Amino acid sequence: MVPFVKIAVVGETRPGERRVALVPGLVSRLVDAGQDVAVEPGAGKAAGFGDDDYRAVGAAVDDDALNGAGVALSVQPLGARQVRGLAKGAITVSFLPTAQELELVRVLRDAGLTALAMELVPRISRAQAMDALSSQAFVAGYRAVLVAAERLPRFFPLSMTASGTVPPAKVLVLGAGVAGLQAIATARRLGAKVRAYDVRAAS
Repeated sequence: MVPFVKIAVVGETRPGERRVALVPGLVSRLVDAGQDVAVEPGAGKAAGFGDDDYRAVGAAVDDDALNGAGVALSVQPLGARQVRGLAKGAITVSFLPTAQELELVRVLRDAGLTALAMELVPRISRAQAMDALSSQAFVAGYRAVLVAAERLPRFFPLSMTASGTVPPAKVLVLGAGVAGLQAIATARRLGAKVRAYDVRAAS
């Protein structure tokens, strides 16, 4: 039997952040397992999920969602004030760039909390379900090509018209990891001639 715990889904406040830490489809699984899920009002709005979507799957929408929470979920790390409001022994789950957030790490330590940094989860087979970086790299590779196509003062694909022919754009992708592979695929779908380079011999 999984111990009962209150799970808080925190709304993001950093400029440009549109993601939400927990979508309604996963909330229902936690509720069915007997957990109490509280969501801050508007937490999912920028990601396309309304408060009613969360209520429909059993979550409570609460301005004071962090109060009494044993687990706090967010995309970006919580602020120091939010951390100090959590009970000792609580767990935070988010991205947490420790090198850039040393003061916050100290606050987490002094508050007696456990902080799980999603970007530091080992990228191994057993942890694939917790891989928070690959999905974001996939999006980054796709988006990078769209931005490049918008800025390039010509079309990507081969264009043949009665007035002449325009050769396809040439694209060089540096790096053939998750982001690079998606960039290659996207550029090819747009009709560009693509080359890629990676320092790893296996690539």
